[in-house]
Amino acid sequence: MTGKDRVPPTLLTDLYQLTMAYGYWKKQMLEHEAIFHLSFRQQPFNGGYAITCGLSDAIDYLQNFEFQPDDLAYLAELRGKDGAPLFETKFLDYLHALRFACDIHAIPEGSVVFPHEPLLRVSGSLLQGQLFETALLNIINFQTLIATKSARICLAAKGSPVIEFGLRRAHGSDGALAASRAAYIGGCFATSNVLAGKVFGIPVRGTHAHSWVMAFPTEYEAFEAYAQAMPGACVFLVDTYDSIEGIQHAVEVGHHLRSIGKDLAGIRLDSGDLNYLSIAARHILDQAGFNATQILASNDLDEHVIASLKEQGALIDLWGVGTKLVTAFDQPALGGVYKLGAIRSGNGPWQKKVKLSEQAVKVSHPGSLQVRRFEDRQEYVADMIFDELNGAPAGRTIVGIADVTVQKKIPASARYHDLLVPIFRRGNLVYERPSIHQLRDLAQSELGRFYGGVKRLLNPHIYPVGLELGLYQIKSRLIQETRKRVSENESLD
Repeated sequence: MTGKDRVPPTLLTDLYQLTMAYGYWKKQMLEHEAIFHLSFRQQPFNGGYAITCGLSDAIDYLQNFEFQPDDLAYLAELRGKDGAPLFETKFLDYLHALRFACDIHAIPEGSVVFPHEPLLRVSGSLLQGQLFETALLNIINFQTLIATKSARICLAAKGSPVIEFGLRRAHGSDGALAASRAAYIGGCFATSNVLAGKVFGIPVRGTHAHSWVMAFPTEYEAFEAYAQAMPGACVFLVDTYDSIEGIQHAVEVGHHLRSIGKDLAGIRLDSGDLNYLSIAARHILDQAGFNATQILASNDLDEHVIASLKEQGALIDLWGVGTKLVTAFDQPALGGVYKLGAIRSGNGPWQKKVKLSEQAVKVSHPGSLQVRRFEDRQEYVADMIFDELNGAPAGRTIVGIADVTVQKKIPASARYHDLLVPIFRRGNLVYERPSIHQLRDLAQSELGRFYGGVKRLLNPHIYPVGLELGLYQIKSRLIQETRKRVSENESLD
């Protein structure tokens, strides 16, 4: 299996994307261009940041976007409530010849991101941009969620390595692969998922199950047999019967390993009071001369449990985290959205668009959005969302999105760089994809450049993100004009 085998089929979309595309085709809007933005509105896990992830899979999807003959045959079978075909044959012929030809800009994977910032921008055919919406959200929403959860867990571990153990609890086989990839980018150093190791080059690690111990007359014999089979990678699961006795049996087999020039790599605690047992295990191991033997803990861990065990002084060297990582246990979805920012007919002027809502946080942002990140003394201090259609920002004032009374002036001395970079130009890939290891390094490096309070698990510091003052003013004017137009139309009705 390769990465290409995981490319979502073109029909992995919602029906309304196809019905809207058909409507654009019927209305002869093929020359219309549009700008769409993919973003999210709220921080996951009540945290202070997110780690964007999934761009590489999105690139594969776009490069392979093509309606196959059997796709079109299926669409030809669809009927409306009146029994008539849902799509005309000529439209299906159009889809058959359709090839991806848009511009894509995106924030690189492994970057720290915040609500309302466009993670990805699609510019080009209105019809094409509409068709990509569902798959892009599916890819980026999930992997961003898992990469963020992984980063939170790894930060809670305070430098102790974390292994992703979630394959058996993941949401399907491809969900497991995507989760393993995202967890590694977020900070995990290895996975138990062998296929993920093969496909992505992630280091693989594992121990043995309780069934191994139960398959032998005694725990000691089970450990001894495992040592004979895997003398260079012995990590014994010690809690099948009694954890303290299991640790002692591991030490006994450890002495045998040393007699043949090997060593006891580690023990694994999977139940009970992990704080008490880790301290007891460390004492037993050290007393027996196994000071380098590592203690691995598992058992429904997440960032909060790990942080608590760290505070209690648990002597745990590695953490195996499964269910609550790969399922994003306390937040099942990121809630990403894909909104139209501007539209034009042919080479005409751009018309900026805004979606209204009774909730200020759900009102969309018009234009062709870019994110400018400012730093002062090697620390990131604020992000500005601005509209490239307006040219470079004239000033450095940002306006709060949820609360427009909050404004911040960024110091003139602060340096900056823009986050969205070119990925495709007219359908041609212009971006050199980093390796998964480089993406993991990027995430660690970027997290290190934010004020520590942003990364707190509880009540994190709110990092300043806002609209550039000019964009805020344009958005406000568009809201007023749109509300007026809607009101006038309602009065005519």
